[in-house]
Amino acid sequence: MRSFTKKLLFGLFFLTSLTVFSQTKITGVVLDGEFNEPLAGANVVVKGTTDGATTGFDGKFEITTTKTAGEVVVTYLGFQKSTVSFNGSTNLGSVNLNADENQLEGVVVVGSGIIDLAKDRKTPIAVSTIKAAEIQAKVGTADVTQALVNTPSVYVAGQSGGYGDSRITVRGFQQDNIAFLLNGQPINGMEDGKMYWSNWSGMSDIANAIQIQRGLGSSKLAISSVGGTVNFVTKATDKKQGGFASMGVANNDYFKSTVGYNTGMSKKGFGFSVMLSHWQGDGYNMGTKGEGQNYFISFGYKPSEKHSFNFLLTGAPQYHDQNYTKSISKYLQYGRKYNNNYGSLNGQYLSERTNFYHKPVANLNWDFNINEKTQLSTVLYASWGRGGGTGNYGSRVRTADGHINFDAIYANNQSANGEGMFGNGTYLIRASMNNHAWYGIVTNLKKKLTENLSFNAGLDVRSYYGTHYRQVANFLGLNSWTESRELKNSFDLPSGNVVSNTVTDYGIAKPWEAMFNTVAEDQRIDYDYSERISYGGVFGQLEYATEKFSVFFQGSASQQYHQRFDRYDYLPEAQDSKKVDNFGFNVKGGAAYNVTENHAFFANAGFYSRQPYHDNVYLNYTNAVNPLTSNEDVLGLEAGYSLTSNMFSANVNVYRTSWKNRVITNSTVLSATDITNLGGVIGTTPVAEGDLIYTSSQTDEQLHTGIELDFVFKPFSGLDVKGFASLGNWQYKGNSVQTKRDENLNTLDFAKVDVDGGKVGDAAQTTWGLGAKYEIFKNFSIDADWRTYDKLYANVSARKENLELPSYDLVDAGLSYKLFVGKDKKNSVGFRFNMNNVFDEVYLSELRTANKANSGDTTWNGINVTNSGFFGLGRTWNFAIRYNF
Repeated sequence: MRSFTKKLLFGLFFLTSLTVFSQTKITGVVLDGEFNEPLAGANVVVKGTTDGATTGFDGKFEITTTKTAGEVVVTYLGFQKSTVSFNGSTNLGSVNLNADENQLEGVVVVGSGIIDLAKDRKTPIAVSTIKAAEIQAKVGTADVTQALVNTPSVYVAGQSGGYGDSRITVRGFQQDNIAFLLNGQPINGMEDGKMYWSNWSGMSDIANAIQIQRGLGSSKLAISSVGGTVNFVTKATDKKQGGFASMGVANNDYFKSTVGYNTGMSKKGFGFSVMLSHWQGDGYNMGTKGEGQNYFISFGYKPSEKHSFNFLLTGAPQYHDQNYTKSISKYLQYGRKYNNNYGSLNGQYLSERTNFYHKPVANLNWDFNINEKTQLSTVLYASWGRGGGTGNYGSRVRTADGHINFDAIYANNQSANGEGMFGNGTYLIRASMNNHAWYGIVTNLKKKLTENLSFNAGLDVRSYYGTHYRQVANFLGLNSWTESRELKNSFDLPSGNVVSNTVTDYGIAKPWEAMFNTVAEDQRIDYDYSERISYGGVFGQLEYATEKFSVFFQGSASQQYHQRFDRYDYLPEAQDSKKVDNFGFNVKGGAAYNVTENHAFFANAGFYSRQPYHDNVYLNYTNAVNPLTSNEDVLGLEAGYSLTSNMFSANVNVYRTSWKNRVITNSTVLSATDITNLGGVIGTTPVAEGDLIYTSSQTDEQLHTGIELDFVFKPFSGLDVKGFASLGNWQYKGNSVQTKRDENLNTLDFAKVDVDGGKVGDAAQTTWGLGAKYEIFKNFSIDADWRTYDKLYANVSARKENLELPSYDLVDAGLSYKLFVGKDKKNSVGFRFNMNNVFDEVYLSELRTANKANSGDTTWNGINVTNSGFFGLGRTWNFAIRYNF
């Protein structure tokens, strides 16, 4: 027995020794190839295993693995990946990583479980990523949307309206059908789903990357990503100490200056980053002046390997004067830069239409690495919006060329003894205020169940309170303004109680003033109401992935609660509307197969049952609940193929998105004039003055199908060639039905209009482009992008025959140069020059009407000049210099 025990112990010792001696130890140090400095936090992994390590503050690493030979993969944000071979235990020495301008800069990325970038899921999607270097180089004076123009199925328009007035469509869907996220935090308007880019004028300064996920996307939240998801990933706290100062100038007296500084992350885990900027300009079109600032403050703390915290505060207070669409005939008469929203008072420029807003956004991210298999990411966020837009109120007077005659208006106001009201020829500039307070939390738990199976689950909770009213922005010589109104009762009908109020106070239409000053409720005009929207959602995802195959299932559900409070148009007991709640959900699933390391296929499908927006829940901005609202149904199907190699990579995607059960409802109380015009009947049913009538419009289906291509070709060092193409077919199917009902929802009239095959407008259905960047000599490069737009239709309601706009081409070009300076050449000075629309192409970027050209009509490029829209911007330029230290 003793002999057997000895043999057993010897055998165990021998096996243990084999195991120990078969382990391979790999060491080394990871350095910044440009500055020869250690990179802390780089990831080093033995390829094909989970064996890995993270470099310390000295850049050193040590890995123990059972593999005796193979490759080590070294990655770090903002740098190109490096692969190094090993054979047995070895010291790899220095592993130099080269900066990659097409990757995220070296920052502490927090909230990684919330942000939902495409790389976080093995199963692919249709995606394009624009990195910080390209954003900063090419946006110039434009909105951040300009960074997205060279991606498939994306159309950017509205720039002619003024600074911050652009908008984008993705796969033919407008912004209220695209989900916009800031570090995973939803930022679409809670009331109507819209985006106002003037509120985010500093995004190009603070964005590390913009990832546009076309179609179903990878977000796990219950969000309205019908066309796609656009995720803005901001800077956080920089790991390296340093800073920068930049200055830029552009056409139309544009000027911008920016400074930033990072303390770097200390050995105790603290770091601080700050950035401030100021911009101003006269605008491309007449009467579109603007000015604003941007601030960004980030504080990071990493007390241990398990916990990371980051607090971020950013805002972009701004004001800009606006230009609205006009008839083509007006542009031909007065010039393509014509704008009739402004004039002069006593020889000084004055605009009737000014947008002003300040929307500070704060979030606190916490990443908790519970253990090797479990991570928890949480973000607490808040935003406080203050501001609005000015406009006309009363009897406007114009000059012979259509501009506003403020001198004549001022004289009229004085002749009325300074007492303003409707009907006595007086006028003032009002401001429509849109204030809000928005708080929320998103949390996601990620659990690695097995080597190949992972699970995510989380919560999305939001609370929003918005207040909307009008106030006087400029009395223009008046001392007061008086108006009367008849209050409504709890049945949303006139009560017979008429009240009158006189206002003498006003608010300054500037963002900083609006942030800290609010006029009293008895000094508000036209309307004054608020709404509360509460939202609670849960989500989950299960994914199985191997090196060859992956499959996922994702689902989310949400409950929304709405209530409206109208202080202006209702009796005190009727000011609070009925509470409305609605439920929605989405499910998504997909699979991918990697044929080889260079070839992969994927297919995804998803269904959304989307709740109506708040503005559709209540009718005509009143407390009347819309009885006809229901969830919209969206079904998305997509598939794709990707090819990757050292010289060439490409993606091809096909998609089909069906949007059904979309209902738009309005209501009206019939007047005596209405009864006369209707002949006393709707359909065959007699109606009377005071009857409440609902009118709803519903199109059977909106169907968007298409194919997309994007590629990158690097034939030799120094030359990068990129291209994209998208061929869409976006149209209405079936009929558009208009139904009129009484307040008991009895059908009074029914009209069916054939819209089958009608084209969806507001975005070019066919686009393609080609771009190249060539490094002429070290650190000096030239780049150019060419794009063409075709099959662009007017932005009008569903109809069988839409109006097609002329196709057009645009060419943008730029020059970049970086000069290294200082004792150790660790500082640099960068220069960038852009010219957009190099050949000064004249084109219509959008139309809001679809008037056909008949024989004898005056036309421009075949388009009836009675149509209203915008010409696109002509040739523009900008130049920037940046010092990094």
